[in-house]
Amino acid sequence: MSDAFRPNSEFLATLIARGFVHQCSDFSGLDEKACSGDLVAYVGFDCTAASLHVGNLLSIMMLAWLQKTGGKPLPLVGGGTTRVGDPSGKDESRKLLTIETIDANKAAIQKTFEKFLAFGARKTDAVLLDNAEWLTKLNYIDFLRDVGRHFSVNRMLSMDSVKLRLDREQELSFIEFNYMCLQSYDFVEIAKRYGASLQMGGSDQWGNIVMGVDLGRRLGTHQLYALTAPLLTTSSGAKMGKTAAGAVWLDASMLSPYDYWQFWRNVEDADVLRFLKLFTFLPLDEIEKLAALGGAEINEAKKALATEATALLHGREAAEAAAETARRTFEEGALALSLPRVAVPAAEWSAGLGVLSAFVKAGLVASTGEARRQIKSGGLRLNDEPVTDEKATLGDANLVDGVVKLSLGKKRHVLLAPEGA
Repeated sequence: MSDAFRPNSEFLATLIARGFVHQCSDFSGLDEKACSGDLVAYVGFDCTAASLHVGNLLSIMMLAWLQKTGGKPLPLVGGGTTRVGDPSGKDESRKLLTIETIDANKAAIQKTFEKFLAFGARKTDAVLLDNAEWLTKLNYIDFLRDVGRHFSVNRMLSMDSVKLRLDREQELSFIEFNYMCLQSYDFVEIAKRYGASLQMGGSDQWGNIVMGVDLGRRLGTHQLYALTAPLLTTSSGAKMGKTAAGAVWLDASMLSPYDYWQFWRNVEDADVLRFLKLFTFLPLDEIEKLAALGGAEINEAKKALATEATALLHGREAAEAAAETARRTFEEGALALSLPRVAVPAAEWSAGLGVLSAFVKAGLVASTGEARRQIKSGGLRLNDEPVTDEKATLGDANLVDGVVKLSLGKKRHVLLAPEGA
């Protein structure tokens, strides 16, 4: 982005000020379109899992800011493209899912958008799209003749999603090679059907999006634009949204509000300012005041980030409950019964649950081998006492108020309880 560019639209001014913008196909043209009050934009989300994750949150927030600044957001679930599989950023082919699994995933992730966007019949209300509506009805020969002829294989081979796979001598299937054609066609269809002018996404989608802009020009749509956000990593270089326990899911059934709160509470000090801008709706002047806190006070800014981010996804009540649970657990040392809870089958509990298996069952470690390593380094605690015997078993004698508290380090805790307790 040129330093000389100064946006007139509230939409671009907001995204630039808060750090959302990485690349744009035409800043001036998009800015003018946004100023007209008729900007319609979409972001696509494939249905590869039963929940979206924190990695998807940046694009969702971009749609939310579009709506807040007078534009119309179109979240799209890829009921069609998920059947093909996006090769972007992958060294191997994605597992092809059954139609039943895709439909189940699609139904599950639709609920997430309602937390961030207003749906309805007003001009700026969001509309949920599914590209299965038009992709599954395509005639292959007609598609090749009418659309496929506009794609240069030479150019497709130069795209990062293809080039990186080939450079690493990893197989790229023909079905994956077609993905960018389908995504480009999505843009054209959404432009025609819903008046969309803009597609947004992560920077790994840049090639696919600009090919859609070009296809629109070739097929005679109105002017289309591409806008991408940076792919997020933490200050230490780790991929955003990944923890030792796995992905940071947005569905409460896959990651509790408390664990979600803890994810944001535990971000690195250097990331607090950036994440407050990207993942909350707090005003920038308030964010600057929080970011100015130094030393131990930076923890107050982290708590604000955790509470605001959790409130957006799970509601204010759940966010404040998570904050209170954390306060009681860490500041008062209390056994807070609202910590994440995992039930153990009664028969398994009665037989004596091995301590290594208990930590795996709680989701605090990925394997018994990892549990052994954590014990050797003093990382595991049982009811706030260090675990030293890897052969120990848990039973009724370990219960406190009907539960056993398992801890990994100082910040991750799970309550384990026999079924019926």
